[in-house]
Amino acid sequence: MSHADDHQGTRRDFLYYATAGAGAVATGAAVWPLVNQMNPSADVQALASIRVDISGVSEGSQITVLWQGKPVFVRYRTPEEIEEARSVDVDSLPDPLAWNENLSEEAPATDENRSLDEEGKWLVQMGICTHLGCVPLGESGDFGGWFCPCHGSHYDTAGRIRRGPAPLNLPVPVASFVDEETIQLG
Repeated sequence: MSHADDHQGTRRDFLYYATAGAGAVATGAAVWPLVNQMNPSADVQALASIRVDISGVSEGSQITVLWQGKPVFVRYRTPEEIEEARSVDVDSLPDPLAWNENLSEEAPATDENRSLDEEGKWLVQMGICTHLGCVPLGESGDFGGWFCPCHGSHYDTAGRIRRGPAPLNLPVPVASFVDEETIQLG
């Protein structure tokens, strides 16, 4: 092997690495806009956290707010609804988990683990049936909570599935009190 062959190999290696580097940069430049378009838009990011005024909600009624494009039920429960929800044996439920994003994944579906406050007056949950994504009707069904007329899922006054094809309880989103008249979602 002569000195010229060694020099030729070095030039060939340089061309290989330079071409590979240019190809990597070009690929990155072509892929970046495609990946970047999947980021949430500014209006979606603005809705990542909202505040809900609950000053006008009276005992025994609820409001439905739109958060991240989905309905959220905010219910001010009566003492009877709270008592009924707290008297249910969790072991008798089709879904024994709370599905509360404020708690651990294994938290049981007790009423205390699903309500927003210790007294159990406020219940905040996603308003989407866990069967096929319909919106259940409030104060309906066999258990006085929510009823999905599309396929017949019945939820109790704590939003737990009691009968029907829905496999899971209505999920509880991240929520907290800002003050006595405002709840923050997200």
